Amino acid sequence: CKHLYKRRPHISISLLVFILVCVHVNNQTAYQRVFMEWPKCEQNMSAANISGFSSLPAHIQQFIYYRHCRHFPVLLDIPDKCGGSEKSSNVFLLLVIKSSPGNLDRREVLRKTWARERQHNGLWVRRIFISGTAGSGVEKVRLNQLLKAEQKEHRDILQWDFHESFFNLTLKQILFFEWMKHRCPNVHFLLNGDDDVFANTDGMVEYLTDLPGNNGSSHLYTGYQITAELYPPYCGGGGYLLSGHTAMVIHNMSVSTEVHPIDDVYIGMCVEKAGLVPTVHTGVKTLGLTIKKQKMDEHEPCYIKGLLLVHRFLPAQMYLMWKKINDPHLRCGVRFGEDNV
Repeated sequence: CKHLYKRRPHISISLLVFILVCVHVNNQTAYQRVFMEWPKCEQNMSAANISGFSSLPAHIQQFIYYRHCRHFPVLLDIPDKCGGSEKSSNVFLLLVIKSSPGNLDRREVLRKTWARERQHNGLWVRRIFISGTAGSGVEKVRLNQLLKAEQKEHRDILQWDFHESFFNLTLKQILFFEWMKHRCPNVHFLLNGDDDVFANTDGMVEYLTDLPGNNGSSHLYTGYQITAELYPPYCGGGGYLLSGHTAMVIHNMSVSTEVHPIDDVYIGMCVEKAGLVPTVHTGVKTLGLTIKKQKMDEHEPCYIKGLLLVHRFLPAQMYLMWKKINDPHLRCGVRFGEDNV
């Protein structure tokens, strides 16, 4: 493309468009190379000089050693998940599901239930599982091979070369938002959730399409709100909804926000830094269900169908509940306890 500028001083519109496309392709190629070949971040060995460091649990020591790290090599990528960055606006709801390598049973159930890629009311729902690595030696190799096999079949795994741990969930979020900026910058909305929640994704699409004046281009950060004395208000990390706009705001704020080991707290910190606040959605139950009626089954499908997200479900429970709430013969609006409800 670089030789085209030398042909003549007056460039036709069609030629200019071609040049811009070439530049974009070259930028994407350069990004792909950096993205996949980013050098592995090294430990900050000076952290061991912190007073009392040797008495800390091993997982906290690991967090402190690598707290400065913001980039890790990508092991598995899906550059076309949203149809390319230019067509990513065709994705209405992107399901971003945090999953550890060994959780095959959960991922398989989700692919068949609420995370199934599909159109609902003419709007596209896409999914992606985000993961690090787990185990060591032969076990680590085996788990990486498992994710590779899934990737070959489903094209829905995004994996980085960092060790999975509770304190590295924040890192996983930072890395995802950086990936989204380049791969899926124009998606309308995101569900950011765990692989053990039950999500009524059809209900989410309907809720999001009914938002007044928000097609994803203005602020949305809603879920089960938690208020703690030491932190700004935040949504429980089991599952919350974001607009594409807010996801990119969080990414921008994260660049200059020191990593906190609790990922949902960190998201709240970034949101507050941008001068924004979360909102409460009573249909999101990340702390589980509180059933006031003792005779009512917490897995009553008519009750679950009226919610957006519930934590926590086992894979078998997940599969059965999805079948129940999508049963065309399910009749709600009658008294709980009837055998056909």
